[in-house]
Amino acid sequence: MNYTYILQCSDGSLYTGWTNDLEARIQAHNAGRGAKYTRSRRPVKLVYYECIETKEEAMRREYAIKQLNRQQKLQLIAQRRRDNL
Repeated sequence: MNYTYILQCSDGSLYTGWTNDLEARIQAHNAGRGAKYTRSRRPVKLVYYECIETKEEAMRREYAIKQLNRQQKLQLIAQRRRDNL
């Protein structure tokens, strides 16, 4: 399984990525071994993720989410939270 995810950084910014091991990737981000962007913005918190069948689809979804503005990303996160209640 592959995942597209959004992290909330300690400065409040949002980071979007993809992985095939979500738990290990979050640990890597928090250990400073993740993306360059998150290294100086630790700790990070997982606020959104989607399970996706293939790597290619996960990468396409990551790109699509990165094209959203901050407000749209926050709406995506809020919608997921409402759906999980």
